[in-house]
Amino acid sequence: MNDLPSAAGPIDRGPLRPIELATGAVLGGVTVGLVTIGSVVPFAAGLQLVAAVPLGMLAYRFRLRALLTASVAAMLVTFVAAGIAPAIGLVSSATLAGIIGTVKRRGGGLVAVLGLAVIAGLVWAAFAVGTLLVFARSRELLFDGIRNLAHGLQDLAARVPPLEPLGRLAADLTDTVIASWWLWMAAAVIAGLVMTAVFSWFVLGSILDRLADLPGSDQLDAPLDERPIAPLPVTLRDVAFRYPSATVDALHGIDLTVDSDEFVAIVGHNGSGKSTLTRLLAGLPPTSGTVHRPGSAGLGHLGGTALVLQRPESQTLGVLVADDVVWGLSEELAAAVEIDALLREVGLDGMGDKETATLSGGQQQRLAVAAALARRPALLIADEATAMIDPDGRRDLVALLAGLPKRHQMAVVLVTHHEADAAAADRVVHLSSGRTVEHLPAWPRPVRDSRRRPMGEAVLELHGVRHTYNRGTPWEAPALHSVDLSVRRGEALLIVGGNGSGKSTLAWIMAGLIEPSSGRCELAGTRISKRIGRVALAFQHSRLQMQKQTVGTEIADWGGGATGSGAVGRALDAVGLDRRLAARSIEELSGGQAKRVVLAAIVASHPQVVVLDEPLAGLDPEGRADVVELLARLRDSGLTLIVISHDIDDLAGVCDRTVHLQAGRILGAAPVHDPANASDAPAHQLDPRAATMWRLEHGER
Repeated sequence: MNDLPSAAGPIDRGPLRPIELATGAVLGGVTVGLVTIGSVVPFAAGLQLVAAVPLGMLAYRFRLRALLTASVAAMLVTFVAAGIAPAIGLVSSATLAGIIGTVKRRGGGLVAVLGLAVIAGLVWAAFAVGTLLVFARSRELLFDGIRNLAHGLQDLAARVPPLEPLGRLAADLTDTVIASWWLWMAAAVIAGLVMTAVFSWFVLGSILDRLADLPGSDQLDAPLDERPIAPLPVTLRDVAFRYPSATVDALHGIDLTVDSDEFVAIVGHNGSGKSTLTRLLAGLPPTSGTVHRPGSAGLGHLGGTALVLQRPESQTLGVLVADDVVWGLSEELAAAVEIDALLREVGLDGMGDKETATLSGGQQQRLAVAAALARRPALLIADEATAMIDPDGRRDLVALLAGLPKRHQMAVVLVTHHEADAAAADRVVHLSSGRTVEHLPAWPRPVRDSRRRPMGEAVLELHGVRHTYNRGTPWEAPALHSVDLSVRRGEALLIVGGNGSGKSTLAWIMAGLIEPSSGRCELAGTRISKRIGRVALAFQHSRLQMQKQTVGTEIADWGGGATGSGAVGRALDAVGLDRRLAARSIEELSGGQAKRVVLAAIVASHPQVVVLDEPLAGLDPEGRADVVELLARLRDSGLTLIVISHDIDDLAGVCDRTVHLQAGRILGAAPVHDPANASDAPAHQLDPRAATMWRLEHGER
């Protein structure tokens, strides 16, 4: 059980794996877009030159059959969208991409490229010559046009005596080439492909090297199990698991049994091995130990194992709720699903015709459960499914999951770091550092942290802000209604509300990323849309806004061209991260580290206001306490903080005021702390990290 497959691993047999299908669909779609736009939009032909990059990445990471499948599908779509010439161009790009990507993947060099290019050139030459042989009339028409052009040029040259020999030479050469057209065409195609392949080896090869660090592994990839689908009961005995690039086990010494008709909760902090355990339950083989089940895990198959993941929007594929429930099922299986009954069971009664984009986070998670139930799973695994929704939604979702084993012949495994979520479970498994333990360590809740400096004048003001998505269409959806809000310099403001209350829309407006449908949002008297960048926005999912390969380059990029390693180090100091983290890949960061890195990058950019959208979402108690402490230091450094969250208990202790948002309207606000009671402590009187933040904010080095 030690030879675990990976997304780029040595599996050469069997059908396409899910990661190959998914990546091929995405990269093939990108290629179609590049080729189509490049062929139909004037001055955009250059896009066709980069069409080989997505397919090259596909050939670099996966088997040749993945490239062939994606290329055929992309060619057909391109033919329908843009015609025969762009479709042939796409196939030629796929040829070059396959050569360069395959040679790179297998560790070859320029000699291998030349050899494959000659073989591909022979194939393309045979195609070109064969096409002209089959379409004889078109060939003769083409050749007649070329002859007429050559002889016309000869007649023009004859009128200028010095040019007459050149005109005669051109006409004779044309006749010679046409007489042996098949030989000349084959040679030209082969030579052209070889030269292009050599050029692409240096250009496309360099691009693929730069993209090599992008994530592309499938954490659920497992060898094909041809046994009948029967995931339960499943028993793990002395199981350990180590990821290919890791030096220590993510799990070790795990003994666990899950049987039908029970609700099991697996509780642990971030990094404890919870998600790794779910992958083993879903069919991934362990590094050591044994996993016994009567058949295959059948992940995603009828009667097998179903997964509901942390981010609900990443699981939603259908445009309408009813479509999403049966997405991916065959026509026969989809017709057998009682969609209305499933939606009623998960609390979405009568919402089948509603667009999935209009659902709240809690509703999207319920929809994910309905889609899982449509496959009649024997084992349903909810991996941190409650992490990104508000407390009310979390309680409702846990109650829904707890009731499923009572109504269906199935088991439910809930993975969470919220102890309260486990109260309804039949059995609770505690994980810590990859092992099962009796109980988890208790982390103190954040306490009120009094501010050390007073607030200033109003810096960000909203007047009568309204926003409606898809305004003027049958699908318009109001999000905000007449929002009036004033935020003072140095204030820490908490905006709370349930899923769907308009919090994220308000965050985007305050950052200037979207214009309100009506009303004004001003920073120091100027419309925020004209000062984009002065209000920094930290996304709920920190990884989505990190674009560079390492922590250091990410922070330096936010800070601008003048940001050196010293400034990067000071930014890391300010958010409590080790300076050695600057060299680490952003793919290796935990959830809490990713949030801190984004905050360090924001501070390096010297914004006037920072808006944090759900900064505690997905973090365990320890991570939440750390982030709350960090926010207190940011506040004391003089930064203006606007924290948008539904975690009132944890964040109220460091925020000066709480504003409640419900259905797009502000209901009220708690009074602001009296600035007279706070000391105006200069930087040297603050704690070291707060002092560093103060200097960064005011441009000091």
